[in-house]
Amino acid sequence: MITALRIFAVLGMIVSIYAWIVKVKAERGRKYNPLCDIKSNISCTKAITSKYGNLLKILPNHVLGLLFYVSVFVVSFTKFNFLIFFMAIPAMIMTIMLAYVSFFIQRNFCLLCISSYIINIAVLVLSYMQ
Repeated sequence: MITALRIFAVLGMIVSIYAWIVKVKAERGRKYNPLCDIKSNISCTKAITSKYGNLLKILPNHVLGLLFYVSVFVVSFTKFNFLIFFMAIPAMIMTIMLAYVSFFIQRNFCLLCISSYIINIAVLVLSYMQ
């Protein structure tokens, strides 16, 4: 289970870093079409650069995600790895909120976002099972 948690944490880091790249390039105003922008309602840029891309008003969602995944990865190497489950609960709440915003408010299908939702569900389930 721990190995799977570490794999999902690394995948989450990759997704978060890619989201960060998309945001930075989109903010620079250059003509940039990331792989996750397929059409107007299937767009990670639309989700990441929207007002909901910084839902908690602390840090952008992708930075919070990166911090979460790095924390999961680091904690998985300690004797306190049982704490990952308790870290995953707020992440899951945020996942549900962001999924609602994406699907029902923005009416947008964000491939990066959905990837992070799946990763967060996996982290929650795997951390519960350990």
